[in-house]
Amino acid sequence: MKRYLLPKDGNFYKANLHCHSTFSDGQKTPEEIKSIYKSKGYSIVAYTDHGILIPHDELTDDDFLALHGFELEVNENKPDASFEEVKVCHICFIGIEPENIIQPCWHREAGRYLGGNALKNKHLVKFDENEPDFVRSYTPECISKMMQIGREKGFFVTYNHPTWSKEFYPDYIGYKGMHAMEMFNGGCLAYAYEEYNPRVYDDFLQSGNMIYCIGADDNHNKEPDIARRCDSGWAFTVIKADKLEYRTITNALLKGNFYASEGPEIYEFYVEDDKVHITTSPADCILATYATRRARFALAEKTDADSTVTELSFKINPEDKYFRVTVTDKRGRRACTNAYSVSEFFEK
Repeated sequence: MKRYLLPKDGNFYKANLHCHSTFSDGQKTPEEIKSIYKSKGYSIVAYTDHGILIPHDELTDDDFLALHGFELEVNENKPDASFEEVKVCHICFIGIEPENIIQPCWHREAGRYLGGNALKNKHLVKFDENEPDFVRSYTPECISKMMQIGREKGFFVTYNHPTWSKEFYPDYIGYKGMHAMEMFNGGCLAYAYEEYNPRVYDDFLQSGNMIYCIGADDNHNKEPDIARRCDSGWAFTVIKADKLEYRTITNALLKGNFYASEGPEIYEFYVEDDKVHITTSPADCILATYATRRARFALAEKTDADSTVTELSFKINPEDKYFRVTVTDKRGRRACTNAYSVSEFFEK
């Protein structure tokens, strides 16, 4: 019997789950961002401006969905250090319900955590008047608390760009409560940061934190749209769902019915008995990674562009603990599946 890891039926929707507009420090209006992303084949954008949850329901139509969200940041307390030196932690919250526009972890003091256009648009934020001001501190306990509050308040929580944030294993491994982390961050990649994070993902998985992985742009659009360094369209999340409807899409996020990509596509992904099968767009390599040192892959026979592979089948064993798949095309671009616990396929 086949168990589909990406649903057998439904549609693939291309999404950017991390985006900044003129409401904070982005250079494009929400309307301009919609136009840019629709021209690149996207159906979904989560508007996650810095520190402020501002819904953009007016942008949603039959072939475009605007998700509500915002990004929180916590900075290391080093008053004498430049910003380039300090560690930071950035987290995106995406509302699971379309009516969820009450921002958690809010602080009423103007300017304490906001700057620029975000501070100017502070008056548009709705928050729970009965909640005390939330004070942030750069500790695993506080950051985990923020993530957990986000989940409890009905948000899909992502941990963002650990490389740009200058965070290392001792910093991030204690974070608990995220649904997913950024495997790719296109905005950072566009500015020469090595923001492809398989080692960080495996660190979380090896510690027992079975989270998902996403791709996102984190776009600020400071470069012209035609510039090579334009940070729109570098990395994305492909969601499989029945229809382009708010709750259907966020439910697919919660179930992990998606993969992260810089370009390669995944068409079919399922388990049958003790074997995993995946079919993809033409690739140079399809690699299965386990918790153990064991690995399996399909590799194109030659390096020329016409020599490709499009499928891989591999066996799983109880001792593998988890598996995930990486697809790499001839240009070096990757697509990454979520990780799956092996134990759920061997339950008696």
